[in-house]
Amino acid sequence: MPFLPCLKKKKLPMPLGRSIFQKHTPPTQQNYQALLETCLKNKCLFTDDSFPAHISSIGTGALLKKLPRNLQWKRPHALHRSPVFYAANRKQLDLCQGLVENCWFLAALEALTFHQDILAAVVPQNQSFERKYAGIFHFWFWHFGEWVEVVVDDRLPVNEAGELVFVSSVYKNVFWGALLEKAYAKLYGSYEDLQIGQVSEALVDFTGGVNIRIKLAAAPPDLWDILTRATYSRSLMGCQTHLGVYFPSVSLPCIQSTKVLKNGLVAGHAYTVTGIRKVTCQYGPENLVRLRNPWGKIEWKGDWSDSSYKWELLSPKEKILLRKKKEDGEFWMSLRDFKIHFLDLMICKLTPDLMSQEDGKKWMYSLKSGRWVKGSTAGGSLGFCNGTFWMNPQYWLNVLPVEDNKKSLISCNVVISLMQKHSSKHRNRAPHLFIGFLLYKYQESNRKLPPAFFTRHQPVNKHQIFLNEREVTHDFHLEPGVYVIVPSTLEPQQESEFILRVFSRKHVLREMGGNTSFILSKEIVDRYEGKIWEDFFTKHFEQNPEINAVQLQRILNNISWRNFQSFHLSFSLDACQGILALLDLNASGTLSIQEFRLLWKRLLFYLEVFQKRDTSRSGKLDLVELHTAVQETGISLSNEVCNLMAIRYGDPDLKISFESFVCFMLRVEIMGEAFRNLTQDGKGIYLRESEWMMMTLYS
Repeated sequence: MPFLPCLKKKKLPMPLGRSIFQKHTPPTQQNYQALLETCLKNKCLFTDDSFPAHISSIGTGALLKKLPRNLQWKRPHALHRSPVFYAANRKQLDLCQGLVENCWFLAALEALTFHQDILAAVVPQNQSFERKYAGIFHFWFWHFGEWVEVVVDDRLPVNEAGELVFVSSVYKNVFWGALLEKAYAKLYGSYEDLQIGQVSEALVDFTGGVNIRIKLAAAPPDLWDILTRATYSRSLMGCQTHLGVYFPSVSLPCIQSTKVLKNGLVAGHAYTVTGIRKVTCQYGPENLVRLRNPWGKIEWKGDWSDSSYKWELLSPKEKILLRKKKEDGEFWMSLRDFKIHFLDLMICKLTPDLMSQEDGKKWMYSLKSGRWVKGSTAGGSLGFCNGTFWMNPQYWLNVLPVEDNKKSLISCNVVISLMQKHSSKHRNRAPHLFIGFLLYKYQESNRKLPPAFFTRHQPVNKHQIFLNEREVTHDFHLEPGVYVIVPSTLEPQQESEFILRVFSRKHVLREMGGNTSFILSKEIVDRYEGKIWEDFFTKHFEQNPEINAVQLQRILNNISWRNFQSFHLSFSLDACQGILALLDLNASGTLSIQEFRLLWKRLLFYLEVFQKRDTSRSGKLDLVELHTAVQETGISLSNEVCNLMAIRYGDPDLKISFESFVCFMLRVEIMGEAFRNLTQDGKGIYLRESEWMMMTLYS
């Protein structure tokens, strides 16, 4: 089934009078800073005429029937006496889906909150309902190849009781989610245009990253390794359940009346992958995946669910820190069940090295805009119409080996992404075309390839599939050399704009034919040099699958802490024993590579916070600096607790070294997580004696 003709959708009628190519309608550009200053100067609240507080901003279709009778638009100050834009100390998303059936949007947003720096790029944190408040807010989205700023006023649709009818927060005074949804609705035409979508689309819109889609029924044998690399790198993950009738490329409408299955999963629904964990059971290890339903309720009821007997097979400490007996939409399930009950796994990576075995951390990224024009460049697919395929735009790609990388002389990892642009201002009013591309091995030439070339040569991707999705992405392992990319629609004479993106370690891309100019490429570098560290740790743990406190000390003290040059940084054996006791959930006296990865991720974060708050560059934090550092991590502690921890971990002058700061923060985070998992009312917990001894003595 190479071209999926059975998935062809019914065409919408052509608008009257259309005789020329209809270009994509870009979003309205507004200058947030200038509008803010004007409002502050005139002492007035911003009113956005380009997305008015009117029924037209909600839509024209089925969503209108769900609206309350007396719909009103109100600003947060009229809904709560002390509104807050964003609560940094909230550990979870805590957003609730409203009348708009956009679980795919919320599932992607949940994934975004695991990367605070990426979230801050989309949701600028310096916005407030107090300081410089003028009823205006702004957000950033990656929109067809460029970052665009979307400005909105803070008038939100509510019912007669003053309750938000669309996205709201569990904490009724927090409004960033509702305002972000409004900005996203404005970007795509209306609230109703968010009714149908895919997690993968929102993940790209939040990051500008590249998507990897894994069909779980045919998952690769190293799926757990892929999940592991994605979890401990800068990746966002979402997934979706089966629709009942299998269509491999259909967008998911998130309908709250959709059937809830006996196992607790919602059919045709998007979920966020929030974590993974290899646990040690009495019968051996088990790989678990943690998921969250964006509704904030309705959970999996099978093995490893909140009430499953499987938790009794773990050590008391591991059970306490992983099991959460709450109806909050988050749950664990085995990797085996995950592959059975879910259809797709979407991984959005800021750099595409997730599937690559090449050394190094630098990637090149090229982007080119193009269009299929009827009678000119809309040639259709090779399988649909051989005679016009050559008319499609063609792109010359030279894949180059990387210096000092022997593997790249044989095979280079190349990711190619094709994204179509809808011509309508409204996202869901123009259905996606079936799109795809063919890749050919080729010899040097600047001229566009003639029709005869395609009859004599076979493409590299022989089993091409055309999908009616916004974006089609393929991962290739190519020999260094020259190739030609030919993007097309399934049928000839179908018009659309598109963008072509290419990621690799090193390449040159240019358009063939009339315009042979080279396309400028950008370099992408992973911020935390994750692959270099991952290679280092993997080699070490191959020799020692589990490490004790002495080995942990040796690893930490042999690492080159290049960002910590003001003084010598070292970890004592006592500190390493304390760290091991906190992270060793199965009470084995050792750490696995999984537990070490968690530690390493926290160490890098703590180091960044510590350096920022150590203003004197002394290598120690005083009490005031300690308070601000703890707040920087998003944790709220009383002055009494902070002072007590300074006495426990500080020197005689109550100053905290980085080593002590790590032990202090790990204890605070782990004990806080244990409390949240055990409490039923948010006020207190009940522990058996064995659980109490395990949590207090061993940690």
